[in-house]
Amino acid sequence: MPENNKVAIVIPVYNHGTRISDVVHKTVVLGYPLFVVDDGSTDATAEMLAAMDNENITVLSHSQNRGKGAALLTGFQAAQKSCGWVVTIDADGQHKPEDIENLLQAREGNQRAIIIGKRQGMDETHVPWTSKVGRKFSNFWVWVSGGPMVSDSQSGFRLYPLPEVLALDVQARRFQYEVEVLVKAHQKKIPIVETAVQVVYQKGAERISHFHPWLDFLRNSATFSRLIFKRIFSVFSKKG
Repeated sequence: MPENNKVAIVIPVYNHGTRISDVVHKTVVLGYPLFVVDDGSTDATAEMLAAMDNENITVLSHSQNRGKGAALLTGFQAAQKSCGWVVTIDADGQHKPEDIENLLQAREGNQRAIIIGKRQGMDETHVPWTSKVGRKFSNFWVWVSGGPMVSDSQSGFRLYPLPEVLALDVQARRFQYEVEVLVKAHQKKIPIVETAVQVVYQKGAERISHFHPWLDFLRNSATFSRLIFKRIFSVFSKKG
């Protein structure tokens, strides 16, 4: 049976073979059950994960790439057997795992809330332009779609109340999962809270990202269009 207040960590991974070992080692020492989901990687990720020998690490795999949202859901479904909360961390090394404590502290007094790790320093010159522009674009359209007004809707560093989030009818399965879940949660009156976390974008350092600006712009547009249409339809249905 899941423990309502027990916390697990989920890390979705896709071709992060050069980073995942460091991220996992820095995370597992915190003592929480860790679920790493290999979303069909074609590099050395699988071998790196297979070499990790720690009873707190559970490795789950997709035979082919299905998207970040699908990987998160695989981790959530595995974690819900024993835990009531999940922290998500990106595999590219941009987050500092010790900031999990910031998320847990923000949970105090907020009941079953989604806690977003609001990344600090995102306007600095060495932060990729796709992250800067994408965040502002996403923040606005999350609000227009009927979601909350937040300042970092694209942060992958979050604390989720598992039963509530798994009950949402979220359709997106790639990067868009993380914005759609905010809209659906807000509509279901699930509190959404932001708290400050650090971000690591080192100058000149190789950054592993699978965000494709134009393709994911189109996917984002399709997701927001669907959500906005549904919101409009809901308003007129109530009036009728």
